Amino acid sequence: MNTKRPTARLAGLFLAALAAVSAASASEVPSAIAGRVQLPADVAALPVEQAILTAPPLVPPPITRRTPARVVVNLEVKEVVARIADGTDYTFWTYGGTVPGSFIRIRAGDVVEFHLNNHPSSKLPHNIDLHAVTGPGGGAASTFTAPGHSSQFTFKALNPGLYVYHCATAPVPMHIGNGMYGLILVEPEEGLPPADKEYYVMQGDFYANGAFAGGGLQTFDTPKSIDERPTYVLFNGAVGSLVGDKALTAEVGQSVRLFFGVGGPNLVSSFHVIGEIFDKVWLEGGSRLAQENVQTTLVPAGGSTIVDFKVNVPGTYVLVDHSLSRAFNKGAIGMLKVAGPEDRVIYSGKEVDAVYFGSSAEEGSAAAKRQAELENKIKAEIKSNPTIAGLTKEMQIEKGKQVYMQNCFACHLPTGEGMAGVFPPLAKSDFLLADRERAIRVVLKGMSGPITVNGHPYNGVMPPQGEVLTVEQVADVLTYVTNSWGNSADAFTADEIRKVKGE
Repeated sequence: MNTKRPTARLAGLFLAALAAVSAASASEVPSAIAGRVQLPADVAALPVEQAILTAPPLVPPPITRRTPARVVVNLEVKEVVARIADGTDYTFWTYGGTVPGSFIRIRAGDVVEFHLNNHPSSKLPHNIDLHAVTGPGGGAASTFTAPGHSSQFTFKALNPGLYVYHCATAPVPMHIGNGMYGLILVEPEEGLPPADKEYYVMQGDFYANGAFAGGGLQTFDTPKSIDERPTYVLFNGAVGSLVGDKALTAEVGQSVRLFFGVGGPNLVSSFHVIGEIFDKVWLEGGSRLAQENVQTTLVPAGGSTIVDFKVNVPGTYVLVDHSLSRAFNKGAIGMLKVAGPEDRVIYSGKEVDAVYFGSSAEEGSAAAKRQAELENKIKAEIKSNPTIAGLTKEMQIEKGKQVYMQNCFACHLPTGEGMAGVFPPLAKSDFLLADRERAIRVVLKGMSGPITVNGHPYNGVMPPQGEVLTVEQVADVLTYVTNSWGNSADAFTADEIRKVKGE
């Protein structure tokens, strides 16, 4: 924990949360040992199988049998230090040594003998709550296991579906936040439709006592978790876990199935594959095909989904949480690399590299033409009249119009009307004309947050242009907008811009 960050309020919340969890979670403490279950004769006669467990992103093979079995699952808890980002390690608590934990695949009707083994090197007791289990705590009370010990219980898989499992030892958010979650698939009796490729991906939010990729060894930060301010949002437990040579792979024409879950402990996921559409979606990990042709599917914390899609053309398809700051700033990004022949009718690739006109469009071209006319007129007037301030302002307006058409018109429109509620109008703008230095500062340094223009509220973002435009261009574009669409003001000078820029 970062001892510099907790406040009295956070400490109180933490203690209250612990008290609530402890009071509500009697199932987390060891239950009495009842001895081995006496199986009915028909169950005892079932064939016995050792479950195949796989590390992410791999999935055990589909179950081909059409009758139930007694399945033995051995899952080991390990506390490990591993890479979370380049140059940065994290103390993970894991099932099977990976985040997410080992993938478990069984069939509806199976009777499962479950063993949870806590490695002797662990420092804490752990347990497991399997959402596929019907019974108090999902198995948590039966699997509270000290370091160096093993617990066993039996359950029957009554409901087909894709289910999350996780640690339920207090404080629960810490155990899950350190990586203690995974997926268990209970196949329907008839099995799932066949797929050429199956992969296992889970998203989790991590609350580290340091900055993103801040270097060194990081551990869990409780105040960040309480406030739901994750340092990382990750696919399969690390930045870059599914990119480069770790990317998922497929061939053109193959069907791909993703078993996707969200461990949490707090965030939901807007799961999306850029460049693909999910042909089939089993919403919330249920057993019924619920939707087809889906772009993005919402997956809750402690929930899952199954998505199928066919890959038709080669290339790299990017997996993201479409809450995109999580993808591009916190790590929730992966890749599916597809090899094979192109089909340029389905996707042509770039066909034309055409000129983008920008300021050479009609508005910009007219401004350039007018600028040339004014320059020639200035040269002629200089010979007889050195007072050319009026012409200089006109020339600035036309230069500024070109800058505006290149950089500003997409948001504020060629007419200066803006967009209601987001981009304020520049036409007859009381805000723009009220303060020259503020207008300069907004262009140079940007602005965000609520403002009122002409009596109407706006709440948008103006990106800073100080590193994009020269001081002369800033002076020209401000002269244009303050003398267009009903506005009137003195011309701006490069010296005015330099003064504000140097603040």
